[in-house]
Formats: sequence, C-alpha cells, structure tokens
Amino acid sequence: MRQGAAPRLRRDLIVLAVLSVAYLAVTAFVTNSYYQLILTLVPIWAVFGVGWNILSGYGGQLSFGHASFFGIGAYVTTLALVYWDLTPWLGIPLGMIVGGVAAILIGMPTFRLRGHYFALSMLAYPLAILYFLQYLGFQEVSLPMHRENPAAYLEFTDPRLYTVVAVGLLIAGIIACLMVENSRFGLALLAIRQNELAAEAAGLNSWLWKMRAITASGVIAAAAGGLYACVLLVVTPDSVFGMLVSAQAVVVTLFGGVAAVWGPVIGAAVLVPLASTLNAELGNILPGIQGVVYGAAMIGIMLASPEGLFWTVRDKLRHRRGSSTARQPQRPSAAPIRPAAAPPAVPRRSTPVAGGRALLEVENLSRAFGGLRAVSQVSFTVQAGEILGIIGPNGAGKTTLFNLLNGVLAADEGRATLDGVSLRGRKVHQVARLGVGRTFQVVRAFPRLPLRDNVIVAAYGAGLSDAAAIAASEDALAKVGLSAQADLPASQLTNKQLRLMELARALAGQPRLLLLDETLAGLGRDECDDVLDVLARLRDEGMTIVIIEHTMHAMMRIADRFVVLDHGRVLAAGLPRQVVEDRSVIEAYLGKKWLAKQEA
Repeated sequence: MRQGAAPRLRRDLIVLAVLSVAYLAVTAFVTNSYYQLILTLVPIWAVFGVGWNILSGYGGQLSFGHASFFGIGAYVTTLALVYWDLTPWLGIPLGMIVGGVAAILIGMPTFRLRGHYFALSMLAYPLAILYFLQYLGFQEVSLPMHRENPAAYLEFTDPRLYTVVAVGLLIAGIIACLMVENSRFGLALLAIRQNELAAEAAGLNSWLWKMRAITASGVIAAAAGGLYACVLLVVTPDSVFGMLVSAQAVVVTLFGGVAAVWGPVIGAAVLVPLASTLNAELGNILPGIQGVVYGAAMIGIMLASPEGLFWTVRDKLRHRRGSSTARQPQRPSAAPIRPAAAPPAVPRRSTPVAGGRALLEVENLSRAFGGLRAVSQVSFTVQAGEILGIIGPNGAGKTTLFNLLNGVLAADEGRATLDGVSLRGRKVHQVARLGVGRTFQVVRAFPRLPLRDNVIVAAYGAGLSDAAAIAASEDALAKVGLSAQADLPASQLTNKQLRLMELARALAGQPRLLLLDETLAGLGRDECDDVLDVLARLRDEGMTIVIIEHTMHAMMRIADRFVVLDHGRVLAAGLPRQVVEDRSVIEAYLGKKWLAKQEA
C-alpha cells in the first residue's frame, strides 16, 4: 500500500458505507416500479464506469469500446442460464472470467497503438461482436423464469431486491477500485498516464501494467453487464454492445471525474435518472432522447469542468479552505527562526579516477534516420565511480546517444554493455532494471502527483517492496535536499526543484549508472552550484555518472573526462583541460573567444 494511503482508504470506506445505507433507505420508500428500475440502473452503470475508469481514467488509455466486456458479461450470464440452467450467482462470475480473458486477447494487439488510434480501434470490437451474434441468431435472448426458486436465479418479485444486489456489486467494485488507487498499481497507472516515457525510464513495464488494467477493467465491466441482463430479463446485441452503451461508461465517468473513485458514482447518480426520466416522459415525442442527454452532458462538462465535477468541487473547496487559513492571524513564534546554515562545501576530487573497473563500454554505436547519421561509430568507456562529460554543439547527437543507451531508440550497429551485460535490444524499463537511471533534457515529471510519489515510482520500478521503496525514496529526496517539499505536487515545483526531483527519481531506482541530460539547463549560477554540490556528493559516494551539459564552467568543475561529439562522431576525448585546448574542439564547439577568456 502506498505511503499515507491508510487514512484515505479508511475515510473513503466510511463515506461508502454511509452513502450505501442512505441509498438503500431511499430505495425502501420507492414503490413505483419504473423509478425503482432507475434506482437499480444507477449503481449498475456506476459499476460499469468504475471498470472503464481503471483503464481510461487512471491508466489514460481512452476506450470507446468497453461495451465489449459489458456485453460479454450479459450474454455469458444469459446463455449459461438458457443452455446450462446455471444460476446467475455463478453465471455472473463466469462472465467476469470470460470478460477478463477477452480483455487480454483484445489488449495484446491493441496496445501496440497509442492515443486516438487506440481509442478508435477499441470501438471496432463491440461492433464486430454485435454483428457476429446477429449472424448466429442471438438477436433477442430472454432469461427463462424460475418461479419456484426466484432467489437462486435472481428473479425477484420485489424490484427493491435488485437494487440491494446492485448496490452490493457497486460496493465490491468501489472497494476494488480503492485498492487499485491506493496501491503501487494505481500509482503506476497514473505515472504512465501522465508521462509514459518517464515511467518506463523509472523501470515500469508500461505494457504489462496496461494489460493488468484492461483485465481488471474487463472483469468489472462484465460483472455490470451480467447483472444488467438479470434485471432486464432480456438481452439483444444492440442493448449491450451498441454505441450508446460504451458512450454511457465514458460520459458518466467524464461527467463525475476521471481517475477518481467517486467520479463514476457522481456521473451515474446525475445522468442516469435524468436520461431515464426524460426518455419516459418524452421518448414518444423525441426518440433517442437518452443519447441527446449524454451528448449534451459530454459537451457541457468539457466546457465547464473538463476534469469532471469531483475535481472541480474538490479544488474549489481546497481553495476556499486555503484562503480562509491565509486570512487567519498567525501566532507569533516563541523564538525567532534563524535560517539554516549552508552545508559545507564539498571538496572537489583533485585527480581523476584511474585504473578502475570499466562499468560502461560503448563500441562503434551508430544510428541513422534516413540519410542522416545522428550517431556514427561512437566508442568510449566509463570507469566505475567517475563522471564523464559529453559535450558538443547542438545537433551533435548527444541526446540520441543517451536514447540508444537506455533503449528509447534501437541502435543500427555497435554494442553497449553495462558491467558486461549488453544494453542493445532491451526496452527502456529493462535497461532501468539493470541499473541505469536517466534524466531528460526537458524535465519529465508526473505533474499531478506529489513529489514523493514522483520519486517512489522508480523504487517500485526497481522491484522494491513497499517498505523498501518508501525508504529508498526518502533517502533519494534527502540526498538532493528536497525532503521538505515531499508533499508538494510536482506542478508547483521550481525549475531547480524539478531538476533535483528527476535526479532523486533516478536515484530511488538504486542505479549503478546515471545518465544526466542537461541537468543544469535553465538554472542560474547559484542554482547550478547547488546541483553541482549534489553531483559531487554522489560522485564521492561512488556513483558513476555520464552527463550532457553545455555549461562549460560547471563541466570543468565536475567532470573527470570529456568526450566531444560533432555531427554524431567522437571528435576528441580525454582530460578536461586537454580537450578544451584541442584546436578541433575549439573550432567546432567552444570558439576562440572562449579559449582567450580562459587564458586571460
């Protein structure tokens, strides 16, 4: 369980219990059969939304085809009762199993696509199943009645009992969602949703986590479909695989709030009664009024509250609470607060590492984009415990080289080994698991997650247990000096803090090698000095670092050796002073003015 999750989980369970009791109390006083049906459909559609939310809300994989799983649950439950006389109490779990298997079969090819391509491809599956069932002759299948034993076959004469079962299913679905939200599962999905490459670089296997998400999502959606069939006592392909079915899952969740456990509940509680009531009153005048309601709700929520009602209301309440707190007079301190003393300067290593073990070996590594050789026959070695600086003009191939080393790009030829283990051909998360930490030229944060969660992602990616991951993240934050900001959202951090956060995230994965891509970019001189102090302490602790940087005065202070790239090739390599005095380096990168300034 994630750090600090226990209080949140306890609070949400109390809210769930109170709302469930209140809802059932209201149900007990409703005698109109149609309104009672609406009260039953609200939790069913909320469960469907909860299932959709796990994949598309938390995981960010927008699906327009979740009717596949909903319809599978409905038809499996119905056909099991028709042909095998299997009670829905067993038919619904069977449908959940089939829905989970279908999710795996759908996810394996479809997760090769991204963005709107994934969303549109998901739309094809329910349509294909719909036409297939029509071809087989299952246009309309009724559930056989069992008057002699109605409770065993979910065929109640009192419709309020259906609502009790539906609320029970919703409770189970919300508890499952809460467990996901407050575990490393939920954190992994949120990280992948906000920045998939950063999540991969932190060691998360995004494909595997997305497969887990679609499986859990399919199981929950199938459960909702199975109960839906039992309530209506008849299923047709259009009623469970149609476009409007998938749209309802999307709309109720977007309306209530994506990536929030209460989002689907809020959306279903508002939209299902509204659409059903209008359909009863105006359906004969305006056929398809339900679709109009959901379409209008989608447009309205996108314009007024793009993140959904839950997040909008929560943010407003927090803003009011913060404003109220700010207006309160501050209690005077018992003693004046003195600024903390600056940490002692870290002594620089006067001599470079010599005769150490080669940790990273790169030989003739190359990558071309069409006719452009971005990296060409690059070779160098990094000894354990040293800092190697990669310098060169813009477009020299420095970041492309890092992308080849950590698996973002595949090399055309050559080899790269970490402590004798080949890096070539491995995926990003596999390279991270081998002990390669990576920061990026443009900071890749998870902006909606707290700083602590931004860092702990890498500890989870390294396969650490919950306790070990928390300890590793706290240690990493302490090393970069961000312990006091651990609870701040990443979106509120300064540029310097974001750079240090990314460094801390790399450290939390317990790497043997750090690849730092312009960690000092955009920082002032004092800020650069602070970051350099952190890097010097890491070096003195034995960390091996390869750093790309354009700030030459900083590189001269921190790097043990330089490798200079120009047009994708190694132009020069050696000790810093020797490299910066090399005439070819001066002409290609530094310029004669820089050398004259150093000599002066």
